[in-house]
Amino acid sequence: MSDKFQAPRGTHDVLPSDRRWWQLVATIEELTSIYGYGPIQTPGFEDTGLFQRTSGEASDVVHKEMYTFTDRGDRSLTLRPEGTAPIARAYVEHGLFKEPQPVKLYTLAPMYRYGRPGRGRYREHYQLSIEVIGSAEPVVDAEVIQFYAELLRIVGVTEYELLLNSIGDANCRPAYVQRLNEWLDAHPDLLDEEARHKRETSPLQVFDVKNPELLAALEAAPKIGDALCDACREHFDAVRSHLDAYGIEYVLAPTLVRGLDYYTRTTFEFVGPDENVNSTICGGGRYDGLVEAVGGPPTPGIGFGAGIERLLLAIEREAPEPERSRLDAFVVTDDRAALLPVLAELRRAGVAVDADYAGRSRNAQLKHAQRLDPRRIVVVEDSTATIRERGKEDLRVPLAELPKVLA
Repeated sequence: MSDKFQAPRGTHDVLPSDRRWWQLVATIEELTSIYGYGPIQTPGFEDTGLFQRTSGEASDVVHKEMYTFTDRGDRSLTLRPEGTAPIARAYVEHGLFKEPQPVKLYTLAPMYRYGRPGRGRYREHYQLSIEVIGSAEPVVDAEVIQFYAELLRIVGVTEYELLLNSIGDANCRPAYVQRLNEWLDAHPDLLDEEARHKRETSPLQVFDVKNPELLAALEAAPKIGDALCDACREHFDAVRSHLDAYGIEYVLAPTLVRGLDYYTRTTFEFVGPDENVNSTICGGGRYDGLVEAVGGPPTPGIGFGAGIERLLLAIEREAPEPERSRLDAFVVTDDRAALLPVLAELRRAGVAVDADYAGRSRNAQLKHAQRLDPRRIVVVEDSTATIRERGKEDLRVPLAELPKVLA
């Protein structure tokens, strides 16, 4: 029996050589700072009831995809399948509603969903969640959408389509659901088993199915957009106006409901050219009742979840491979102890520098340095340093002056 272990199926390691990954993470962290989003991290597992109450029993997440277990204290816990409900829970638990509103938050963390693994589809996948909690203004909806459009622009992704819809709120949705149920009753053989399950607990979720024939048939069903109350219609019109001001193109998608019950009003998806499960690279919407559902005061909110792996696939399709990060210098020496304070001073000055820690001979150190391909190789002998840089003559300087020369 082999003692070799491998990562579980449906998970993956992120290695130092995965340059696109690390570059994307750095880009996201920089952009969130520019937009005023603060970082937040929530636990990897939560009380199962948090997701059952907010996502809805009819959702694929609750019905088929959650990793749920009973711990030794006989508590039902679930590995985090999405980021919004845990952030709403943290917003309430830590009294963030007492701070100046809105609170703008983001997390970049692993999510867990059971499903068939494939290219760009992992059981443990990384997701960017952007949340703005505490504002009902439609301009916030537009900014959240524009944020992801700007991220796509920065990383060089152009092949996508933004789908947009409004699914109303508690004022206008009940009357629409009644019309939808009447239409479904008049077409009893239309729904498959999955759609019938969704209809039992959340009729709007019949639109969130994967069956293409059923989706085509549902095009004839009543649309929520035709049943919006005046307030929801004005809100949606304002969102569209703000997106126009940003210069963001979108396509109205009357059946776009998203797969979680907590959504209200604005829903949206960024869809790439892949005609498979990897097509949606970002999805989100407004959730004005979520905070109240987890025990907080009535509080509006909007956000999205965007899979990192799927975005990386989109980047790979369009953008060139990023350059490998290179050391500014690699130092070759026989006296490592004397070199340590010099290395520390170089690093304090912002110089990316390394040395040998494997006990190699001088010649082996030089060969190792050449494989690493730093911008410079520095050979130290006694109190003198020789700086070798491709295309330039060697430069000899006193060792004490090396930090000033390289900085």
